[in-house]
Amino acid sequence: MERLQTSTLPFSLKAYLILTKPGIIMGNVITATGGFALAARGQFDFWLFLAMLEGLALIVASACVFNNYIDREADKKMARTRNRPLVKGTISATTALIYATLLGLFGIFILAKFTNLLALAVALTGFVVYVALYSFVKYRTVHGTLIGSIAGAAPPVVGYTAVTGCFDLAALIIFAIIVMWQMPHFYAIAIYRVEDYAAASIPILPIKKGMRATKIQMLIYVVTFMIVSCMLSFFSFTNMIYLIVSILVGMTWLTLSVKGFRCKCDQSWARMMFMFSLVVVMAQSIVIPFSVL
Repeated sequence: MERLQTSTLPFSLKAYLILTKPGIIMGNVITATGGFALAARGQFDFWLFLAMLEGLALIVASACVFNNYIDREADKKMARTRNRPLVKGTISATTALIYATLLGLFGIFILAKFTNLLALAVALTGFVVYVALYSFVKYRTVHGTLIGSIAGAAPPVVGYTAVTGCFDLAALIIFAIIVMWQMPHFYAIAIYRVEDYAAASIPILPIKKGMRATKIQMLIYVVTFMIVSCMLSFFSFTNMIYLIVSILVGMTWLTLSVKGFRCKCDQSWARMMFMFSLVVVMAQSIVIPFSVL
């Protein structure tokens, strides 16, 4: 995805863009849009929406650049990351730190000025969890995935609180939905990139507990994700359209998860799980604007 997005850019600009991990920014923008739409309930303030996305995207970009800085030694050992700008020396470590700081400050300014302090606080909480906790803890424990999922669940809450200015049951549910979604999503990545993680000595679950234990965990999280997703309709935040779509994509994801126990190639199956996880979160985020009550 990043290659397609950056292939026509000048080399220097491309390096700075790659450093921000555009794929991660896009994923966070999608979930934040869903959270915003849920809170807006048809009263869509375009300028507020734009400010929320801009501020959040800059803070996420800042977190990703800091993460690249922290991971620069481990990135040298993994095939998929050994060509990143900090590894290749295209951008210096000092320049990356300055770049990350400026991105973060601009993002903070936009959220503080054009949204509200709660939305800013949620975004900064996600930032701190990702940069200060996940980026370091993932080298020490298999629970790094769970910590990373907490950071990744902040964007839809940022979108929601930018509209409402409060953290309520709906905000808690969308936070839980994304946490539950990210666990099988991340474990799928861990399985099909297991050799890279082993080379970098990152103690992911497939390495420490084995493939079967990881698949069991994925199955549990997919089921939990389906249950939590339905709560938006159960508590009357969304209508039957959202509920039907959530059940359909959830059941498909569950079926694919079960197939993992008898697949012939774990990496191929895990890549399918990963790709379909993107379909799941996009489907839910897209249908929310048409489903609010």
